[in-house]
This record gives sequence, structure tokens and C-alpha cells, in this order.
Amino acid sequence: MIMVKRMSDAVLDPASLRKAEDFRWAGVDSRRYKEENAAPFKAVSRQVLFSDPRLAGELRYFEVEPDGYSTLERHEHMHAVMILRGEGQVLVGTIVHAVKPHDLITIPPWTWHQFRPAPGEKLGFLCLVNADRDRPQLPTLEELSALRADLEVAHFLDGVNKDESAGRR
Repeated sequence: MIMVKRMSDAVLDPASLRKAEDFRWAGVDSRRYKEENAAPFKAVSRQVLFSDPRLAGELRYFEVEPDGYSTLERHEHMHAVMILRGEGQVLVGTIVHAVKPHDLITIPPWTWHQFRPAPGEKLGFLCLVNADRDRPQLPTLEELSALRADLEVAHFLDGVNKDESAGRR
């Protein structure tokens, strides 16, 4: 006879359920996005919501404050990102996308990417990555120049909202 254990029969580990209030999860520390001076970014926090060696992934929540931005970077590992809070823009490669809650963004390996909130808003998102991953690379001056050759990308990198940059053309 095969015994099937139902979820209701299991003794729940306190960490198996983490309640959230105002995008802060119980028992999870809110930390700086990265070490100071490690890479250019502004006003970003992170929370590691799930990391377990039995699963090769890590689920993190990032929050970018108004006028903040994540690091412009690329790396070998891919990301799956879901917007949970606010609206904003994301650069993926050479394309600037407007994003809002529940949008799902796939960032392929070795693709430049950066997140920015809409003016006056916070931008919060879940990010699923490999637990064991490579270090990000920052663009060289030549790579940054090549990205800036596209006017829409240049405006994004300068913090100009997509709607504002459309009015400049």
C-alpha cells in the first residue's frame, strides 16, 4: 500500500509560509541591492524570499525607489522577472519596454538590462535566477557608446521617461 501525504498532514516549517505586508516579507531581511561602489545604481533594495539547495533557483524581490535605477549589466545566467508594484521601464538588449504589475520579462543570457520606475513611483519586482550564478559585467565605454547610439536607449539611460522622449522627436 502506498501512503500519500496530504499537505494538511504535513507539519509546516515556519519558513514555508512568509506573510507579506507592504511588500516586506516576515522573517526576510531587506538589504542593499549591492555593495556600495560595486556598480552604479541608485535607491534599490532586495529581499531573498526563497533559496534552498534542494532547488537550484533563488527568488528575490527588488524595489527601486522613485528616481532610482538598477545597474546596467549583463551576465551568463538568465532572469525571469515579474513586476509586482508600480510602473516603469526596462531595457532588455536595445529595446525599452514599458512595464506594469504582472508583466513578465525574460532576460536572456548576455543581454544588457536595467530597470527604472516611472516618475514618482516605486517599481517592485520578483526575480527568479539560478542560485549558483556568474558575476555581472558592466559595459565598457565602447559598449555604452554603442547602446547610446539608439536615441530611445540613450534617453532611457539618461532617466528620460519614454513618453517624454517621444515628445522630443
